[in-house]
Amino acid sequence: MKDTYIFAIETSCDETSASIIKNGCEEIATVILSQIDIHKNFGGVVPEIASRNHTQAITIVFEECLKKANMTMNDIDAIAVTYGPGLNGALLIGIEAAKALAFATNKPLIPVNHMAGHIYANKFVGEFKFPLLALVVSGGHTEIIYMDKEFSFKKIGGTLDDSIGEAYDKVARVVGIPYPGGPLMDKMAHMGKHSYDLPVPKDDNSYDFSFSGIKSAVINLVHNEKQRGNEINKEDLATSFQETVVGILLKKTTRAIKEYGVKQLLVAGGVSANSGLREALDKTCKKLNVELLKPEIKYCTDNAAMIGAAAYYAYERGDRAGFDLNPEPGLDLDKESCNNG
Repeated sequence: MKDTYIFAIETSCDETSASIIKNGCEEIATVILSQIDIHKNFGGVVPEIASRNHTQAITIVFEECLKKANMTMNDIDAIAVTYGPGLNGALLIGIEAAKALAFATNKPLIPVNHMAGHIYANKFVGEFKFPLLALVVSGGHTEIIYMDKEFSFKKIGGTLDDSIGEAYDKVARVVGIPYPGGPLMDKMAHMGKHSYDLPVPKDDNSYDFSFSGIKSAVINLVHNEKQRGNEINKEDLATSFQETVVGILLKKTTRAIKEYGVKQLLVAGGVSANSGLREALDKTCKKLNVELLKPEIKYCTDNAAMIGAAAYYAYERGDRAGFDLNPEPGLDLDKESCNNG
């Protein structure tokens, strides 16, 4: 059987990345140019600045990726690109570059959902065993996805407001932790104790999540303590917050595993790098006798390797995009399910 090589492009937020992936599970080369130090000065990603930097970096990243792989575009079978969700301008840079590359090389263009990419980052760890659940936790998403076959996504629950990653960053900002706050909050959570009483967010029988309430509770707590002249213990607050939000993620995911009778749980997205969540999921899955796949840390944040992994399966089932492909900033994984043959 002939090997398939995908040249993948990811520019959905503030990382410019290109990767060459073999057969959906073997990374040949990946280059990531992060803008985190630029956006740190603003306390978050500035879309216009992100787009400008993608424009300046993208051809350099492409050339470096091919050089690193010791390959040319003649060795590539298809071009894959993230077309949503993400920042409209940032997505547009990657899409236009992918179109130009596909046109110039006469290669098929494969559109990839960014969140499908996060799920398929687990292909670098092991094979999927269906049926399975994916817990998708990132800066823009908190979802439980059911999969009964490759590239079939059924959302059984999602956040009604803030995502888990967004809540981490906002709480970090309130307590004076610099951007990006999530990773630093995770480190601090291992240094404190659970001493602040925070409300458990959306503790009900649904599979939906809501993190705006706990964010507001932290804002009120910090404000009230300042009014009283008390100093917040940042480590204790980080511990209290992390244990509370990880607890509700575990509770609902555990119930879903039992209800859907799955063989495997995948964790995906930027927050899948959170050590507190990874440790808790390890323990839970061992108790439930369910296999847990979690990406290597380097595949948790945005990267083109995960886009290449997902693109292989999209390519195999015949997904193709025309030169009229446009960004879809609010793209949902359910759209991929509708496209399933």
